[in-house]
Amino acid sequence: MARSESTDVLVVGAGPVGLMLAAELRRAGVSCRIVDRLPARLPYAKAVGIQPRTLELFDRMGLVRAVLDAAVPMRGQLTYVNGAAQGRIELALPPEVPYGFAALPQYETERLLEEHLGRFGTGIERSTELVAFAQDPAGVTSRLATASGAEEEVRSRFLVGCDGAHSVVRKVLGLSFEGGAFPEEYMLADAEVGWGLPPGYGVRSMHRGEDGAIDDLLVCVPLPGEGRYRMSMLVPPELSAERPDSGDGVAHGLEGGTAPALADIQKVLDRLAPEPVTASALRWSSVFRISHRLVDRYGDGRVFVAGDAAHIHPPTGAQGMNTGVQDACNLAWKLALAVEGAADQRLPSSYDAERHPVGEEVVGRTVRQAAEGVQADPTDLETLLLRQAQLLVGYRESPIVTPLPPGDEATLRPGDRAPDCGGLTGDIAAYPVRLYDLLRGRDHVLVVYGSHPAGDTPADLAAAAGELTGGRMETCRILPADAPPDEATGAPHHHDSRGEFARQYGVGEGAAFVVRPDGYLSACLRPPTVGQLKEALGRVFGR
Repeated sequence: MARSESTDVLVVGAGPVGLMLAAELRRAGVSCRIVDRLPARLPYAKAVGIQPRTLELFDRMGLVRAVLDAAVPMRGQLTYVNGAAQGRIELALPPEVPYGFAALPQYETERLLEEHLGRFGTGIERSTELVAFAQDPAGVTSRLATASGAEEEVRSRFLVGCDGAHSVVRKVLGLSFEGGAFPEEYMLADAEVGWGLPPGYGVRSMHRGEDGAIDDLLVCVPLPGEGRYRMSMLVPPELSAERPDSGDGVAHGLEGGTAPALADIQKVLDRLAPEPVTASALRWSSVFRISHRLVDRYGDGRVFVAGDAAHIHPPTGAQGMNTGVQDACNLAWKLALAVEGAADQRLPSSYDAERHPVGEEVVGRTVRQAAEGVQADPTDLETLLLRQAQLLVGYRESPIVTPLPPGDEATLRPGDRAPDCGGLTGDIAAYPVRLYDLLRGRDHVLVVYGSHPAGDTPADLAAAAGELTGGRMETCRILPADAPPDEATGAPHHHDSRGEFARQYGVGEGAAFVVRPDGYLSACLRPPTVGQLKEALGRVFGR
């Protein structure tokens, strides 16, 4: 068996989740290897929805422009029952949210992430499979089977399984994966139709029997290209044959056997399409099953799981890939600090504390919505859309965020997503910028607002932030629009010329906010003091 040089993190699985994790690790200067058992990227439009929160993460890492150029907008959904229109849902978000909903085939998302990862000098090691691993207090020793048939031993500080629903990492680690499978089988197809429905709208067409139950279903999601959709529908009996078992009891994902033909897709369209239409240009099709399962914990020691290796559920609302991408972003910065020896000992375990409740909520919600669609959610439409956009994900109960003092009833709290805002003007550039422009490409950032007459000075806070983090935190200063000239001196700053920062962050006087690399707030200090900042940063960087 060949022995290789050690690496900081070994990532198993090169789908969107593994690629996101590897890219964020490399951006943070951490060495990693990413391996995948497949010889090439699969050309299938499996996960196609990209949520606004995912686009915000792509913005932070410098990838969003390429994604926007390749994707198409998701403007809403049209619903039909027994051929009758039931109205439409407009996917409209509040104006302060910088991105809308988008659709992009999974293989394109993977291509863009792989190209981004390549800029750091790291590529996917294909036809390479994890066979076994063992961990000890100092690291993980993994055994890989390579394309040549030889085996290789790899030593890493951490191991992360992003290897899907049938995860080897999860099985070897001994994590439970409780849940069940839906009895129905579905067909997936990537095809074109020439109907007159408005572009950018998904279609959900159902037939209800006399008992009111749904007995036929067609769901179409727009893709880049004229009249192109990813379609899903129930499998007819003639295609619902016994298929080989996966060996782990998890019936989830694409299956082998006979693939649906264009004629099979056309039969469903003839029954359920909102208007007469002919399908063409079938790129691929498959039969798939859906399960709903969640691990008991997202890691153990130096080994973690993310994405479908940790949670699987119905594709309703395009939550799966996006939840996995957030898993990766949450874990990457924590492992980076741990590798550098700059993390509090509790930091890696906070991944499970923060992300397991999110996975539990997503699995439960998508199971509830699987039968009736997202419109069955009992909440108001604005809240529903914000939740589907993953903009309501937060970590207020996390052990590494600093709770507000008793009696502070602020709406924006530690653990919440750091909202964007516009209208920030500098002294040189003639155009306003967004807060996310100032955060892009940075890791931990201390956003300081105002002059803090009741707290420490911005200069003192900036100096303390650098000292307490070993130079790993930058400071971004925001001044009120009417700040006197003597305040606009010293460190670089921007003016809140339209008052958007003050409104979004609920401040009228001095305050400071600790923004994590994944774009969440770990502390809200009003008024800020060096002592408060030290306590907040100690939860992440140690004391």
